[in-house]
Amino acid sequence: MKQPLGLILAGGQATRMGGGDKGRLSLGGKTILQHVIDRLEPQVAGMAINANGDPTRFDDLDMPVLPDSLAEFPGPLAGVLAGLDWAAEQGAEAIVTAAADTPFFPCDLVPQLLLASEGRLHPLALAASGEPEGKVWRQPTFGLWPVALRDDLRAALENGLRKVVIWTDKHDAGQAAFVQSGIDPFFNVNTPEDLEEARRIAGEIK
Repeated sequence: MKQPLGLILAGGQATRMGGGDKGRLSLGGKTILQHVIDRLEPQVAGMAINANGDPTRFDDLDMPVLPDSLAEFPGPLAGVLAGLDWAAEQGAEAIVTAAADTPFFPCDLVPQLLLASEGRLHPLALAASGEPEGKVWRQPTFGLWPVALRDDLRAALENGLRKVVIWTDKHDAGQAAFVQSGIDPFFNVNTPEDLEEARRIAGEIK
């Protein structure tokens, strides 16, 4: 399988942060979004960002800006679909998604997702964060998504599907579990308090 393309999901409305682009907030000398780019870019063959509204606000990133193809902010699956349509135009087989507000996700995200998808009908897998004793939490905005299933996903969304794991379970998605060591690698910034915690974490892992 060719190296997948990367898609940063930034299509949410950030209501708990007062609106705007959470990824533009400062963290450790650069934006949260730049942290995400720096971690994802070395792992993929090319990148785009899923965001709604005026795309010119991302001109500095020098990457395609893909809006949801469905109205009313139907959730991350709409962003995934936009990424799959873009990837199909590039002749790619799959994309890997990462959330724009999660600055500490694993630097081996893509290879682990690829491993988790091996032997399945389609290269589909979600990341999960876990504790050493075995409890895990799926991370539905971090996944490997096959272009071959984009029409199936489009039909599901048009029929009202919104929950990621319902669709991924239907297609027997693999799971790549990342055990926590100190911090949750999928810690995301949803509130001003989360931003302060992220700044503390960034200071510790320099």
